[in-house]
Amino acid sequence: MAGRIVKSACEWWLLGLRKEVIMWIRPFSWVNRHGSAAIGSTGVNVNADNVTFTFKNHAFLNANYRGTVFVNLMQSIPAGTTGTLPVLFETNGATQAVTKFNGAPLTVADVAGTGVYQLWFERDTNTLQLMTGIV
Repeated sequence: MAGRIVKSACEWWLLGLRKEVIMWIRPFSWVNRHGSAAIGSTGVNVNADNVTFTFKNHAFLNANYRGTVFVNLMQSIPAGTTGTLPVLFETNGATQAVTKFNGAPLTVADVAGTGVYQLWFERDTNTLQLMTGIV
């Protein structure tokens, strides 16, 4: 075994090393395993309770995805919309709240206009948080 490079956790286990040792060697989790996801909005709907951007049905709905998502908001929020309304995303028949730091809801006042926004999605906690463009 001298000089051999061990590449997988299975090989570490076979060599008798504990999980704690493996975690010490790689103390991070893998994200964006197949690259960063990107999706563009197909519409925007304003009502008295919220502003909802809609998206085409997509493949990540039931995936255990964790990582960055680039969202192209292709429609403007209509002028005169109340700035305190929360912004939601809707796809595949499900609505997802969008948050800022400390879990505060993203509001109309936080959306600078059309363009690409970077978000972080955590499937385990079902959290979608804006990473860029927070004002």
